[in-house]
Amino acid sequence: FSMTVKIRLARFGCKHRPFYRVVAADDKSRRDGKQIEVLGFYDPLQGKEDANRVSLKFDRIKYWLSVGAQPTDSVENMLFRAGLIPPKSMVVRGSKNGQQSTNQHVSPITGEILN
Repeated sequence: FSMTVKIRLARFGCKHRPFYRVVAADDKSRRDGKQIEVLGFYDPLQGKEDANRVSLKFDRIKYWLSVGAQPTDSVENMLFRAGLIPPKSMVVRGSKNGQQSTNQHVSPITGEILN
């Protein structure tokens, strides 16, 4: 039996006034259900530059990441902005018609391959 821990947001506050806690929780528990530990909070109603918008316990988040906890996308963005994690690696995909580009120059007007 293995318990996967997620670092995610749990919603608090009332209708139209959201307030979130950043929590470590079992990935099978509900969004606002049982939590292992509260790691900080996020208030989306505060101004972008407000110091009270996001508050994180850096040492505890580093601990949870070190033991394999997976942050959700929204929390990952928050941790990246806070400087706790490196940016997500970008996935390089081929062109829409499935062909990989081999450094061929294409005319932007006609779409022809120029050599």
